[in-house]
Amino acid sequence: MPKLINRNPKLSKLGKYAVVYYRGKIHYLGRHGTPEALTAYNRLCAEIQANPVFPPPSGEKRITVRELTAAFLDHASANLDPTSYSFYRVIILDFLDNLYGDETPVEEFTPRCLKLVRDEFVRSCRFCRNIVNRCTKCVIAIFAWGVENELVQETTWRALKTVKTLAKGHPGTFDHKEREAVPDEVILRTLPFMPPTLRAMVQLQRILGMRPNEIFKMRVGDIDRTRGNGLWYYVPGSYKTSAFVGKIQFPLGKPEQELITPYLEGKQADNAVFSPRTAMAERKIEKRAHRKTKISPSQAARDETRAAKPSRYSEFYNRDSYRNAIEHAITKGNKVLPESDKIPHWTPHQLRHTAATVTELSHSDEDVQALLGHRTVNMSKRYTHTQLVRREELARNRQNPFDTKGVES
Repeated sequence: MPKLINRNPKLSKLGKYAVVYYRGKIHYLGRHGTPEALTAYNRLCAEIQANPVFPPPSGEKRITVRELTAAFLDHASANLDPTSYSFYRVIILDFLDNLYGDETPVEEFTPRCLKLVRDEFVRSCRFCRNIVNRCTKCVIAIFAWGVENELVQETTWRALKTVKTLAKGHPGTFDHKEREAVPDEVILRTLPFMPPTLRAMVQLQRILGMRPNEIFKMRVGDIDRTRGNGLWYYVPGSYKTSAFVGKIQFPLGKPEQELITPYLEGKQADNAVFSPRTAMAERKIEKRAHRKTKISPSQAARDETRAAKPSRYSEFYNRDSYRNAIEHAITKGNKVLPESDKIPHWTPHQLRHTAATVTELSHSDEDVQALLGHRTVNMSKRYTHTQLVRREELARNRQNPFDTKGVES
């Protein structure tokens, strides 16, 4: 990746003129020493700071695709969340720069070039069809940012927008199986093989129907226990659909309070409620309780040395460690369970579907919408899987309207 030069250039003198040498070009600012020259120099410095690849493409000097992507990565690092920045970084470093990391000008990046990049997404087999389409839109978004910052001509961006998304069944692509609800019976069989911390997380997510990140990002300071109405309130620092539904609050009743209480005491407001450090300590205690041999002096000495060092485990779970912890519990259980009782694979994302499905069967569609925090009922319908249950109930009570048996002629 080329290094972008965005430091303020030096104000120089060429004869009787004030000039600036920047990116191989001389910028004349007027007579040296005049207030007008100083004003022009300050304006030039401001434009350079606002646009790392200033000046805009013109004449023989044209912005390349690599310069555009490098400038966009700097912008993404400063303004986007870490997850979005990492996603763009993979697209740029692993694909765009491999194909167009030479001196290709941005004006020569046509829809055909975008399709070549998209074909590389498909050939890599790293992404399903939906993610391939998302990656393609991200490439177009990079050029849209270039138009906004006068690095790309608007016609180039508009031409890229004509590339259509890949339809289902496109050769070389694959689609993941639709996510389904996990039965409560399966969750119940998995819980005994989890440490208490993970067990509480799974139960709480299933009860409240929250997204996984709303569980593992929960901090002690996010729990409001001061309202005096018998309920606690979990108020996340950020929420996915807050732009549509406003600030979200999760009321916590007695079952939820009992799950959370052991993990609140003795912690600061910014500490995680459910920490992998606590879970690993619980796992070690369980292993120690089932140990069949005495602890050797050398092992005791190593334990003391490790205890004095900072923990190598993070304070918070993330989406990978949370999912891996559940998969570890499933694997652990299947090692000791008979073949007929093996636990099927499931992920934390399915818990939200389970909560929505159970709520729709026993309550209303509006209750499901409120539980999931969606803007519309139609969005919540994507998480409920009750149609088969309802069709089964109709089948049990169905009668043939054309059955004439017993009818007197």
